[in-house]
Amino acid sequence: MKFTSCLLAAAMATCTVEMIPAASVRAEVQVAQALNAPRTNLTPSQAQNAAKELLTSIQAKNAHGIYKLLATPLKSATSVEAISQRLQSAPMIESFRVVSVNPGLDDTTVETVAITNSGTRELPLLLVLDDDGQLLAWKWVETVLPIEQTALQFVQDLDDGRWIAARYYLDLDFQKEISPADLKRKWSKLERVLGGVKSVKSALAASSNSEQQLVLVTIEFVNMTDNLFVIFNRQGRIINVDFSADLV
Repeated sequence: MKFTSCLLAAAMATCTVEMIPAASVRAEVQVAQALNAPRTNLTPSQAQNAAKELLTSIQAKNAHGIYKLLATPLKSATSVEAISQRLQSAPMIESFRVVSVNPGLDDTTVETVAITNSGTRELPLLLVLDDDGQLLAWKWVETVLPIEQTALQFVQDLDDGRWIAARYYLDLDFQKEISPADLKRKWSKLERVLGGVKSVKSALAASSNSEQQLVLVTIEFVNMTDNLFVIFNRQGRIINVDFSADLV
């Protein structure tokens, strides 16, 4: 979803993100909305090239090369030294391939596979790129952090229509702003515009600071694969969700 100015500071300050309002639309309007929904300016070819450059740096364990390719929020939340330490525990990559490129509203999800253990093991690696081809988040798909699991369950509850259960994950102050009916209305509008959910694919913990953490939930809709930005406080409660102002 939209990586707004609030989210670009990823947890540098608290701000209220406009959520999708109610709308009653006819079927032909729904189709028009889906067809006219904004897309990222990054072309699939540019995304593939950016992904390959990132994978080459990861394969070489080149922390400087990875840092150069990070989006601004990630650069603000990490360092070359921190990336170098993370790479020490990363698997040795012998080769890699790009499996799919999925342009969203204003980010692109690239699914890749890294080959290890003399070609005997394939590790799925998910990359999320911004409009400029810079890295917003990356993750070895087989690993799930507790905060990522919470984000996945939140979105799954929304998709299953469990509005009260989904609202449970919100911070109490946020619950005062968002009723179960509000969640239903906003999620239903999102599904109408993007064509409904085919699968909730993964969650990636991105930038964070002492107050907030940003998690991207990758969702395959009928019309596109896109990422929902969910912001948590340090207590693991959701304090904001960005459903994209472009869809209002």
